[in-house]
Formats: sequence, C-alpha cells, structure tokens
Amino acid sequence: MYTQTWNKYLPVIRILLKRAINEDQTLQLNTSDFQKAAIVRKAGYKFTIEFSNGKAENITGLPDIAKDLSSVLLSDPAAKELLSQHGYTISFDTKCQLTLRKVAVPANTATLPVVEPLAE
Repeated sequence: MYTQTWNKYLPVIRILLKRAINEDQTLQLNTSDFQKAAIVRKAGYKFTIEFSNGKAENITGLPDIAKDLSSVLLSDPAAKELLSQHGYTISFDTKCQLTLRKVAVPANTATLPVVEPLAE
C-alpha cells in the first residue's frame, strides 16, 4: 500500500542512513503522499522500527506503513548493506518526520567461547 511512496523517498533515506552513522538525521516527508496511499484517511501514524544485523527486530504488530518501509529498505541492496553493518532505529511521527539513529548492535551470543569442564 505504501511501497510506492517509500520507493519515492528511498534515495534520500539511503543518504541519511550513511549520515546517521555520525549523527541523528531527520527527514520531513510530504503528508499528502501518505494520505493518497492510505485506504483510510487516517492522519497520525507513529512507529519505530529497530534494525539489527540486517533484520527488522520488532516488525510484528506495527502498522502497514512501517512494514512497507522495512520491506523497501531490506529489498534495496545498498540500504540492506548499511542495515547489516550498523544497528539503526527508524522512527516516524504524526508530523510525517522520519528520524534515523545509529544504535549499538548487541553482541552475538553465538560467538562466546566454549568452556572446558574441569578435570578431576
């Protein structure tokens, strides 16, 4: 439903993902783009997506607008590479502002060393 709208903004979002490595970035989006795409003329979507290791961590339970953003970002090779290299939090507020923040990626527990049992 919102895929076409997110694809319109994808080149700018890619640039902001790169810039967000150094500092938070905000993009003011056109409200009418999202109103045209919506089935219901509901103003005021608000969501936050957390990306870690190239995956959306909290996508379940989010509105379609968030799921479509996630799928557009993960289907784009350049954006997916950035999302794989760094952790990000992407927020969208009721004023159609998209905020991108780089966050620390939690350590992978699969790389913990194996502890040998003590000899008796």
